[in-house]
Amino acid sequence: MHKSGFVNIIGNTNVGKSTLMNRMVGERVSVITSKAQTTRHRIMGIVNGKDFQIVYSDTPGLIKPMYKLQERMMNQVNQVFEDADLLLYITDVVESYEKNQEYLDRIKDFKGNVIIVINKIDLTDATKLELIEKQWHDLLPEREIWKISALKGNNVAELFDRVLELMPEGPKWFPEGQVTDKTERFIVSEIIRSKILELYRQEIPYSCEVEVESFKETEKIIRIRSNIYVARNTQKGIIIGNKGAAIKKLGIESRKDLETFFSKQIHIELFVKVKKDWRNNERMLKSFGY
Repeated sequence: MHKSGFVNIIGNTNVGKSTLMNRMVGERVSVITSKAQTTRHRIMGIVNGKDFQIVYSDTPGLIKPMYKLQERMMNQVNQVFEDADLLLYITDVVESYEKNQEYLDRIKDFKGNVIIVINKIDLTDATKLELIEKQWHDLLPEREIWKISALKGNNVAELFDRVLELMPEGPKWFPEGQVTDKTERFIVSEIIRSKILELYRQEIPYSCEVEVESFKETEKIIRIRSNIYVARNTQKGIIIGNKGAAIKKLGIESRKDLETFFSKQIHIELFVKVKKDWRNNERMLKSFGY
């Protein structure tokens, strides 16, 4: 008997969805930073075993859209209710258990399996955790609840085993050895964008989009040329920095992560371009894959 299925991960921003998926998949497929709204696309991570294939989907955090970009992000979240064999709703020990009532109502009505995952248990004590679990049980009494720390790995292996138990019989949907549905160019753009989120402050990271113009791989080296789009000229100046210092640091930090991911020498060139109000530009959003 071969098991396979689609496990879709949803939840509010910054609750640890990407951290959990990367733990489950065993690869750095989904970008992780401490900033909210890091994930913009639905990203699949594929786990193959001797007699199973589980396809996880990381999704953007639940938000109220302010731009067309964010509307597209939430459209991707809404798709997870249509094609999931199992939903993992990720919460944590900090956020309100009643946040985003609309999605909680949809979870109540969802016909398939749902697991409520309380993450970051390493940040609280047993008494508070018991109260949080009771609140979720009262809110969604029909749903299974698991308590984990995705960052520390507490109970993640056990959760993985439970997910596998709930998978239906089915074929391999993806070739063995494939770990994501995304291209190498997409992975490059996400790694660069994650470094922008880490290195720059306030609105700057959320005004940026990364496009990989060229990706040329040889036996010994990968040469990458990438454009960073911003919404205003002042943002371009901030990305570049005084005498190019900021963008040089961005290039160095991006190269380190890219070399780790690809296990190969990386040569990277970064360029900054201004595209005013790109977050509301339908044509540009489509070109960026939204």
